[in-house]
Amino acid sequence: MKKIAVVGGGTMGNGIAHTAAQTGHEVTLLEVSAELLDKALGTIRKNLQRGVDKGKMTAEDRDAVLGRIKTTTSVDDLVDAELIVEAIVENLEVKLGLFRRLDQVAAPGAILASNTSSISITKLAAATKRPADVIGMHFMNPVPVMTLVEVIRGIATSDQTWKKVDELARAMGKTPIEVNDYPGFVSNRVLMPMINEAIFAVYEGVATAEAIDGVMKLGMNHPMGPLTLADFIGLDVCLAILRVLESGFGDPKYRPCPLLVKMVDAGWLGRKSGRGFYEYNG
Repeated sequence: MKKIAVVGGGTMGNGIAHTAAQTGHEVTLLEVSAELLDKALGTIRKNLQRGVDKGKMTAEDRDAVLGRIKTTTSVDDLVDAELIVEAIVENLEVKLGLFRRLDQVAAPGAILASNTSSISITKLAAATKRPADVIGMHFMNPVPVMTLVEVIRGIATSDQTWKKVDELARAMGKTPIEVNDYPGFVSNRVLMPMINEAIFAVYEGVATAEAIDGVMKLGMNHPMGPLTLADFIGLDVCLAILRVLESGFGDPKYRPCPLLVKMVDAGWLGRKSGRGFYEYNG
């Protein structure tokens, strides 16, 4: 597969487009406005420039990567894509609406993938007339750096679709790991309860955020403490994933900490809002 489309130019979407173009694929990046497309391309350009500044690529290489990315605000322009990766807001109803639309536009045999971090691939596939061609590709943030891709098989995902996506992920320099479709898959089913428990420790006055992160970094050899990581992911995203886990399993052990709910209600979302468990400037 050489022609890839990415829907959504946010943190994950622009990272997927960047990585695909850098590994020789023709990429169409879709956003709802020209302003958001300019912002996404600006981020990709800045990240590529870091590679130039460090001597890892030439200015000509940078320009070639950018030249393989075309942008659009029309879903109709995705008609020739062999693979379409959805990387929009983590909301089931919004994703279902998009998958219905993509199913109408995409060429027969084109694969529809979701970068969702927790939502059921089976549910998304059921909104289309091509459930065998729907799969999850959960990239890790930052996409150009992190090698893992959780490849999630819905109940109807075909072996052929899995094989094509596995090969594509490897061609993009990633390590695909096959996971079946359960709430949170593997990464967030394991990660989010740890983050939630760290938040409960703050909530209950066990220790400060700095102390909790320090224990996990120095004692458990984590490169980043769980509360720093929560700020990096986005506290609203953490809350959304925990709610998917809680409703999907019906198990109270996934109940989000009241402090997390309160912080999201306050707009304290972590790095992207300037304040979470820590404060960020610039």
